[in-house]
Amino acid sequence: MTRPAVPALPSGFARNVQLRHLRCLVAVAQERNLARAAERLALSQPAVSKTLAELEALSGRRLVERGRKGARLTAAGEDLLAHALRVLDAVGEAAESMEGGTRAAGARLRLGALPSVAPAWLPRALAAFGQAQPQVTVTLTTAPNAPLLESLRSGQLDAVLGRIADPQHMAGLSFELLQAESLAVVTRPGHPLAGLPAASIHAVLEYPLVVYGEGTIPRHSTDSFLSSWGLKLPATRRLETLDVAVARLVVRDSDSVWFTPLGAAADDLAQGTLVRLALPTPGTEEPVGLLVRSDADLPVHAREFIAQLRTLAGRSR
Repeated sequence: MTRPAVPALPSGFARNVQLRHLRCLVAVAQERNLARAAERLALSQPAVSKTLAELEALSGRRLVERGRKGARLTAAGEDLLAHALRVLDAVGEAAESMEGGTRAAGARLRLGALPSVAPAWLPRALAAFGQAQPQVTVTLTTAPNAPLLESLRSGQLDAVLGRIADPQHMAGLSFELLQAESLAVVTRPGHPLAGLPAASIHAVLEYPLVVYGEGTIPRHSTDSFLSSWGLKLPATRRLETLDVAVARLVVRDSDSVWFTPLGAAADDLAQGTLVRLALPTPGTEEPVGLLVRSDADLPVHAREFIAQLRTLAGRSR
């Protein structure tokens, strides 16, 4: 579903808009709260409201909706946000150029990744990137897909390693497929079900389970897989977590069974610290890929990291 086209801005907009207006819009988009945006900008909340009102008057449209859940951009606000981010990025690059490149050592790459995807993809890519770009500081945010995409759209992240979302959540974003991965059913070595030539789904459900939280793609895949057998998750004896490190340790130290995307357990499976049960999971494949803002002009170091991911994906395939 595509959004309706936003009318052109008034002719006086370009002559009168100022950087403070754009910085205010970006801060509100990223903080989603006027008070936090004001604190970030070192302004009073009334000053932020006044600046937003000026910007809305210049643009001739409503840009921000205020409610009990905070402040959110309208469709027009999101369209203007994309331009504001480009302008502020250009100003930052100009400042760096005027300073003779002295800020290069402080370059930063802001990544987001799904907890279930990060373990399989990021360690090797980050290690190679660190050798190639040692002057760049990398910050990594792990979270569910929806907040990652919102942070990407608002300019808080440069790129996200995640999954494609519904069309209404993909406005302004592009997705590059890296790989499709399936669900795996994993236990510790020596588990009563490990090593069997064929595991029974009914037998699996007799043991404590480790699953991802509601609303995540891995949880949806788990529920759908069980539903295909006419089953559902037991109401008791299950751990729901997005923390892959906790999940793998619980499974290694108990008789719990873990329903997880294959990549999240790949290293443990390769090292033999976890084993995959002989339980086919057809139809659970989900695409994993790279998401960036469609109009983003990524810096060289970000493009180099993306190249590392593509190389890793090619080897994996």
